[in-house]
Amino acid sequence: MSEVRIAAEQRTAFGKGAARKIRRADKVPAVLYGHGTDPQHLTLPGHEVLLALRTPNVLIRLQGDGVNELALPKGVQRDPIKGFVEHVDLLLVKKGEKVVVEIPVTTVGDVHPDGMLDQTLVSIAVEAEATDIPTGVEVDIEGLEAGSVITAADLALPPGTTLDADADAVVLSVINKPTEAPAEGDEEGEAAEAAGAEAAAE
Repeated sequence: MSEVRIAAEQRTAFGKGAARKIRRADKVPAVLYGHGTDPQHLTLPGHEVLLALRTPNVLIRLQGDGVNELALPKGVQRDPIKGFVEHVDLLLVKKGEKVVVEIPVTTVGDVHPDGMLDQTLVSIAVEAEATDIPTGVEVDIEGLEAGSVITAADLALPPGTTLDADADAVVLSVINKPTEAPAEGDEEGEAAEAAGAEAAAE
């Protein structure tokens, strides 16, 4: 996974008023923590943060103002209406260390025409190297018939990545397509046609 470089400034003003002032300047208040160190309060450029967070588990290189660290987003607060980032919690990471993250589960192919896909989990917890987090895991569902079940243990994780979830957890299953009952008008039409056919026969 490539790093996204973001300029960081040390932050000394706290509280709601200070946070609002930071956001008005199109910046985001953030906290960097981990490895037993004291949390560092930072200010980050809002647009760059928004773009970076489009990638799940993005690895961020924080640089500037005495900061030069690698971090993973662990908590993101967004405005519920406008969607802009209000605050970010960042976990300090080092190359070679393992971290637990959620990666997306996507499907490839189509199930058997008689079945219907029921995906229970859209992401799964795994342990991976902080600098080599997989972008996701794919499940081949081509031709799977009704009754098929894929559990977490069945997922083909990339090398160096291990499952950190219940191995028996159901990721997806294939269920029977619901049968469509004829509409009330159709039933009446069919009955009339049958009665007409009987009358013609007599």
